[in-house]
Amino acid sequence: MPIFLDRHELSGLTASDIAEAHRKDLEVQERYGVRFLTYWFDATRGNGFCLIDAPDIETAMRVHDEAHGDVAKHVIEVDLSAVEAFLGRVSDPAPSAPGAGPEIDSAVRAILFTDIVDSTGMTARLGDIRAVEMVRAHDALVRRALRDQAGREVKHTGDGIMASFTDPGSAVGCARAVQRAFEAFNLGSREKLQVRIGIDVGEPIVDAQDLFGSTVQMAARLCQGAEPDQILVSAEVYKLVKGAFALIEHPARAIKGFGCPVPIYEVRWN
Repeated sequence: MPIFLDRHELSGLTASDIAEAHRKDLEVQERYGVRFLTYWFDATRGNGFCLIDAPDIETAMRVHDEAHGDVAKHVIEVDLSAVEAFLGRVSDPAPSAPGAGPEIDSAVRAILFTDIVDSTGMTARLGDIRAVEMVRAHDALVRRALRDQAGREVKHTGDGIMASFTDPGSAVGCARAVQRAFEAFNLGSREKLQVRIGIDVGEPIVDAQDLFGSTVQMAARLCQGAEPDQILVSAEVYKLVKGAFALIEHPARAIKGFGCPVPIYEVRWN
């Protein structure tokens, strides 16, 4: 059966309210051949998300209607592996202690892109075999930083890595660690490696009705627009981490795919 991710507007409700609604969904689901796999609740934004294995959207929403009456306004079909890559799980988390309820996850994720500067020129200069070795060096340094900062690799882009973080501060910390790792690498390497990094933060369903659509696009555009050795972040990331890191405001710039000029911030790392 297809997998659906729905979005509810839940302003004024508490985590306990949402946990009870999820429990009621589980009580009703078998009557309709549906499985409610897990849920997320963002109390700050007043949004909730359910991951549902169902024959179709209408049947999934019928369970919501019978269980508690809160039918989602936005539903998209998703790939289970993509959800796991972005959000880190596709089932309810285990209780943190005996008798305790499950941890409430907001579904807000920071998305980070790295990009090797002039990878095409590097291949032309070094040849395929040596260039692949340099890409592997990049991968090893980035993946080490991801492990240290609890980041998850979503995919390899050929000359960079896309990653997801539950905490925007961890994403920025990872980016700083990556740049410092490349600085150290270049001290002992005849061939230098430079990367650019972009970070944005958002929820899984956006106006485009796509899983992390605009958040991924913004992070990728910021990465593409960064200078060598530079980390650029969005205004949303800035708001969440400005007290923890040194950031430099840049003039707003036009970003492909976004209607208005976008505020840009640079993270200092050295």
